Amino acid sequence: MATYLLEVSYTSAAMAALVSNPQDRAQVVSKAAKKLGGKVSGVWFAFGDSDVIGILDMPDNTSMAALALAIGAGGACSKVKTTALLSVSEAMSAMEKASTTGYKPAGS
Repeated sequence: MATYLLEVSYTSAAMAALVSNPQDRAQVVSKAAKKLGGKVSGVWFAFGDSDVIGILDMPDNTSMAALALAIGAGGACSKVKTTALLSVSEAMSAMEKASTTGYKPAGS
């Protein structure tokens, strides 16, 4: 499973709908993620650039992209941003591999 950060901003119309009829949208997203073989680890409302932040475990990039596309296509969100997250162990492996690439910066 791969882990992803999902950041969502609602449209003003969606926010108004949630104010007039509060609902737990995390349950809806959890059901959709489960259908794609994943799970939602946590969801938080936030202040700032994003209204909602979620951490999801999904089988692969394609499954996460499908979920993000479905959320974005619904029209209630003005922004849907997905970031792949690496565990410390995965980052360490990437650091080790980086030294084997032979890449040289410009001007070296």
